[in-house]
Amino acid sequence: MTPQQFVAVLQQERVRAISRRYLVSNGFDGALTCIGIVIGSFLTGVTDGTIVVKIGVGAAIGLTTSGVWSVWEIERAEKQAELNRIEDAMLTDLSGTAVERDRVAARVVNATASGLGPLVSIVVPLLPFLAVGSLFTMVTATATSVALGTGILFIFGSYMGSISGQRWYVAGIRMALAGVAVAAVNLLFGG
Repeated sequence: MTPQQFVAVLQQERVRAISRRYLVSNGFDGALTCIGIVIGSFLTGVTDGTIVVKIGVGAAIGLTTSGVWSVWEIERAEKQAELNRIEDAMLTDLSGTAVERDRVAARVVNATASGLGPLVSIVVPLLPFLAVGSLFTMVTATATSVALGTGILFIFGSYMGSISGQRWYVAGIRMALAGVAVAAVNLLFGG
């Protein structure tokens, strides 16, 4: 896919809408997973920040792979079904045409967005654990990580609220509450 095709596909509202859904949905899963990992690590007595990072990176790899692979396959089927309907209506084969290339480019964009969501929402909250011993203790790294994960959820919610015409800060708070809830439930039942 050329950069021009990528930009052209990104200009299509339908592609952007689907990509947003995948990005936010999988990013939401990633942030909550990360919050669960860092609270669980703290509660089980992990004292080395790099261990938390390694566990989190494993989760990031798993959720990113899941996001890319599943959406690649889902969109392959959906785009092929769409192309089949167009071909049936036009009574012609569209293989190798701009219509088919656009469907493939949209699939690439959707799969990329799907993978970026969990990657970013797990890796960013893990960063404080790289500074355990110099800037952070395990307690402050855990608290900072939960705050970053919850902040990412707030950003996702605010973004979705703003594009839907809702009060962005209310939508942000609603989504951030999920991070607070996961942390609270882990602390309540994990300790």
